[in-house]
Amino acid sequence: MSLSGKIAIITGAAHGIGLACARRFAREGAKVVLADVDDEAGLEAEAEIQAKGGFAKYVYCDVAEKLDIHNVVAVALDAYDRIDVLLNNAGIAIPAPFFSLQEADFDKVMDVNVRGPLLCSQAVARQFVRQIEAENQVGRNVLRPYSIINMSSVDAIVAMEGQIAESVSKGALNQLTRALAVALAPYGVRVNAIGPGSIQTGPASEPELFDGADRGDALKRTPLGRLGGPEEIAAIAAFLASDDASYITGQCIYADGGRLALNYMTSKS
Repeated sequence: MSLSGKIAIITGAAHGIGLACARRFAREGAKVVLADVDDEAGLEAEAEIQAKGGFAKYVYCDVAEKLDIHNVVAVALDAYDRIDVLLNNAGIAIPAPFFSLQEADFDKVMDVNVRGPLLCSQAVARQFVRQIEAENQVGRNVLRPYSIINMSSVDAIVAMEGQIAESVSKGALNQLTRALAVALAPYGVRVNAIGPGSIQTGPASEPELFDGADRGDALKRTPLGRLGGPEEIAAIAAFLASDDASYITGQCIYADGGRLALNYMTSKS
């Protein structure tokens, strides 16, 4: 598996799974554009990848803002001349019980988790088509293996009372993945998703997730008996972005330690 020569835009790339994906993509030979709203962490990630001999460019982007998205595409083209992969990783969750869930919070989650991937995919897919048309004009007539990857969640399938907005948004993102896979198949563009389970990750400035009782609950619903790491999700993203996944589209790969196969809580703690 190699991403050598591929140009990838990764949203939400300054922390957690997004940062792990940026590191893995760069290590596999991709040139990456890191999009995030955290300038300090984004620039640190850019410097880290460059220090290790990789190619990285950070740009501020709120995926709920269309102008920001177009700016990311422009930066990518200015830096690398083309785009091959889009990883829609940026996402948020605003926990709230059903009766306390505010309309504004629901809208914000849907804007970032659903509207953002839609707008990013539109902007990047239009560039894919322009590149395909340009290649065909010079006589290549080859559909390059362009790829869009959406970061979903097991919450698209299972329901958590305190994460209603996030669960709804990830369910919608899965359906968006399937719809885009069908819409973009004639261009040879593959669209897939990844559904992480309980992953031990979080911004460096915040306490680690799944501490104490939360960790025990996460392990009880995970047959493998451990939390996943962001690098394990990054490995799947690298595979889906590679030519090795050339016949996979419209799918969501769940990396959940067996959680979706379980219909009860284990005794692990």
